[in-house]
Amino acid sequence: VQLQASGGGLVQAGDSLRLSCLVSGDTFKIGTMGWFRQAPGKEREPVVSIPWRGGIGHYVDSVKDRFTISRDNAKNTVYLQMNSLRPEDTAVYYCAADPRRRVGIMPYSNNAYWGQGTQVTVSS
Repeated sequence: VQLQASGGGLVQAGDSLRLSCLVSGDTFKIGTMGWFRQAPGKEREPVVSIPWRGGIGHYVDSVKDRFTISRDNAKNTVYLQMNSLRPEDTAVYYCAADPRRRVGIMPYSNNAYWGQGTQVTVSS
């Protein structure tokens, strides 16, 4: 499984961005897709996840009502729509694919497949 994230950039507080994660390879191995982020000097943290087939997204509290995850299985792509961005959302955003179908938000896992990350910078 290979993941390619894109869509990051430099925006102002209150703006929106949409990240994309293109999935290729053995997609049948995927149970859950997730977005994580890592700010400078901090650990990588989960943001949102969604089952690869069926199910709904699960969000951390800090992004609820601002971020929306979606998927297009026909295009093998997962999206993260980010609205009302804040400076504290600044981080490198990674998409990940977990072989297990998770209940709730996907935790960090060394067994997951990871994309290369895309930088999101929100200025105040």
